[in-house]
Amino acid sequence: MYRNLITDIFFDLDHTIWDFEKNSALTFDKIFADNEIEVDMEAFFEIYVPLNLSYWKLYREEKISKPELRYQRLRNTFDQLSVSISDELIHTLSVEYIEHLCTFNNLIPNALQILEYLKPNYKLHIITNGFQEVQHKKLENASISEYFQQVIDSETAGVKKPDPHIFHYSLEQANVLPEKAIMIGDSLEADVMGARAVGLHTLHFNVHNDPSHSHGQIIHDLIEIKKYL
Repeated sequence: MYRNLITDIFFDLDHTIWDFEKNSALTFDKIFADNEIEVDMEAFFEIYVPLNLSYWKLYREEKISKPELRYQRLRNTFDQLSVSISDELIHTLSVEYIEHLCTFNNLIPNALQILEYLKPNYKLHIITNGFQEVQHKKLENASISEYFQQVIDSETAGVKKPDPHIFHYSLEQANVLPEKAIMIGDSLEADVMGARAVGLHTLHFNVHNDPSHSHGQIIHDLIEIKKYL
């Protein structure tokens, strides 16, 4: 569909290329063990995962700061679990989580295969709302930095997806017109609607079981990109 139109592909990183949920779970296993915290991990993630997504939405909307995001997602989860834990330990866990997250390098199924497939014919880039100090480490430690020409993070751009400026900034960095580029990501709001608002084509990698929508093409497995590119 887009094969003769597109020269540049922008990917989101977390939940799209880099398996955030799996790597995050392994990180929590480690830091809880290191700090001798006993908690039902299944119950923890049942609360933490949707909470984390909701706090990231607030962070995108500039309603909370980075420190608030890191603290509140843990504080709120432990409170809902009725697990007594000090603020000092919450802050320790918050720091250790960021320190160890990049040491786990699982990718989304078929991510490497699709990058290998695309790289000979397209310029590949990343646009991420993730924290600057960890996103580049994720790419390096997972040995996928070489696939991407531009890696744009929201802290460098000064705004977060879906703000139009981050997409304009990314297009400028890649030296490409929006009609020649496509954005592929998991967030309907941040990746798809944000990119479409400035004229990019989109593929929505629907890993969160969002309802069907009319905001462009939807895929459920990265290998489906081959049908479009």
